[in-house]
Amino acid sequence: MQRSFLLPPGKALRRLLMLALACSASVAMAHGDMVPQAVDTSTLPQLGSKWLDANPYSKGSPAHDEALRIGTSAYNQNCARCHGLEAISGGIAPDLRKFDEECGSLTDAAKKTACYKEMDDYFIGTVRRGRTRNGRVYMPPFEGILTQEAIWSIRTYLELRRDQQ
Repeated sequence: MQRSFLLPPGKALRRLLMLALACSASVAMAHGDMVPQAVDTSTLPQLGSKWLDANPYSKGSPAHDEALRIGTSAYNQNCARCHGLEAISGGIAPDLRKFDEECGSLTDAAKKTACYKEMDDYFIGTVRRGRTRNGRVYMPPFEGILTQEAIWSIRTYLELRRDQQ
């Protein structure tokens, strides 16, 4: 006697609906509250308590490779939930690969430098203080949670992702 593995139409539909419900619940829960993860920056040069105006770990810095290693991990632990894996946004938050893309198209070197400086200021201010509009928190503040070294390491990772697109 041959046994059939097909379910009656009513049971198959019920199981399919339960599976769809379980999958959609996990997606909805993925954008809930997050607890910031600690970032070990002990292998980087310590920057002190005064916040710097520009990324000290950008290309050309002796600490660039280590900052990139740390920033990649720190981004995945603290930012990817909203901004997407590899900084490719799924639409819930800005695509950080494109954060300063207009600067790259400038041909005047002084204007390009000024543009990147302005974007560094905006980045560090946003990460430190967060973003709120009409009483709604769009990005939580990370000052006091992530160190200056951790935040600039994340910026180093984002610079790499920008260059790779």
